[in-house]
Amino acid sequence: MSLDTLRETLPAYAKDISLNLSSLASETLLSDQQKWGAFVASAHAVGIAPVIRAVEAAADAAGLSAEAKTAARAAAAIMGMNNVYYRALHLLSNAEYRTLPARLRMNVLANPGVEKVDFELWSTAVSAVNGCGMCLDAHEAELKKHGVPAQQIQAALRIAAVVNAVSRVVSAEQALAA
Repeated sequence: MSLDTLRETLPAYAKDISLNLSSLASETLLSDQQKWGAFVASAHAVGIAPVIRAVEAAADAAGLSAEAKTAARAAAAIMGMNNVYYRALHLLSNAEYRTLPARLRMNVLANPGVEKVDFELWSTAVSAVNGCGMCLDAHEAELKKHGVPAQQIQAALRIAAVVNAVSRVVSAEQALAA
């Protein structure tokens, strides 16, 4: 399924989401690798199969390398763990937990297989989908250290928001059809 086909499956009540999906697929603030990696990472973070398939087909058509696609999937995977853990630390009243070592493997953060900035951008998008403020702050700070402008970070956040919305609509429509 292509992104256009996916857009056509969205009901009329989600017209704004459809239009945003189209606009973001052609946005130019990010490199193609950054943009399509953000799409892939966000789709995997939400986990709705038809959306993942459509996003990955679009990413393939745009020339996203196999290495970048794997790294985007890895961003979704590692942030799926980290976002829960660090959000819990933030929400717990007992500060003792913040002093304990995480003792969770996170080797992919040191060697993601793509430029560090791209992986950080995708991790930021996934952290937005998963709602972890601590991770958002940490990844945004890392991106700022590398000179990434706010408009590019915002573009990744917009992609995450729209992919999340598309996924939720597709999931809800599938539930109604079942």
